[in-house]
Amino acid sequence: MKNFKYIKLLLPVLLLAFCYSFAQVKIAPRPNFIPPVIDSTKTLTQQQYRQLYDKLKNYSDTTSTEMLVMIVNTTQGEAAWKYAFEIGDKWQIGQKGKDNGLVFLVAVQDRDVFIQTGMGLQHLLTDAQTKLIIENEVVPQFKRGDYYAGIDNGTTAIIQVLQGEYKADKKQGNAVPFVFILAFIVFFIIIIAIISRRSGGGGRGGGRGGFGSDLADIIILSSLGRGFGGGGGSSGGGGFGGGGFGGFGGGGGFNGGGAGGSW
Repeated sequence: MKNFKYIKLLLPVLLLAFCYSFAQVKIAPRPNFIPPVIDSTKTLTQQQYRQLYDKLKNYSDTTSTEMLVMIVNTTQGEAAWKYAFEIGDKWQIGQKGKDNGLVFLVAVQDRDVFIQTGMGLQHLLTDAQTKLIIENEVVPQFKRGDYYAGIDNGTTAIIQVLQGEYKADKKQGNAVPFVFILAFIVFFIIIIAIISRRSGGGGRGGGRGGFGSDLADIIILSSLGRGFGGGGGSSGGGGFGGGGFGGFGGGGGFNGGGAGGSW
């Protein structure tokens, strides 16, 4: 009963922090045409860009799954996962009704990468598998300065997972879930400790801070189900028209799933 009282008191604060935090994310309005690769940094050569473009377009043509690779210099202080979430959700990456979109975000100056998965892919591509792909296929190449190889390897591994073909190193495959479980337990112990410590403070507000903002995002996004749901609107069933490539978009349904890393 006492715990319920704490949750009741904390929920409005979390909701306010959540709204304030998301107001800080400034994402460009959804363009009319969304290509499978957006490189605003000119990190890729023309040939590398075309190879990735064709690869992801062909995969979308044959499976309807839309993978958007977005390369930016910086997320301007925003968490990479949140930035990728906003792109996927507001731009409605994926097919309408399937929520089978994916955003592969690379922030070059920030040295951050995040793969955000739509809800329609999460039963096939779990967060743990996504983390393995980033650690095994992407980050090692990024550390060598080969961004194309990292993105190419990463997207290939994602395709293999979705086809049931990707086999991660067993040693790493067993270790990562344990690390996630341990981190999850420690995280909630810290939260309980903070709530318990502050509950006797007689209504002291305390600053919101970045930690409270991220906590609010995680808790509320995890409970949203369809998230801020794309599904609405309309882009001709995924952006294909007249046999030609009309760009991505039309779905959405992101709820914060995925994994990231840095180098």
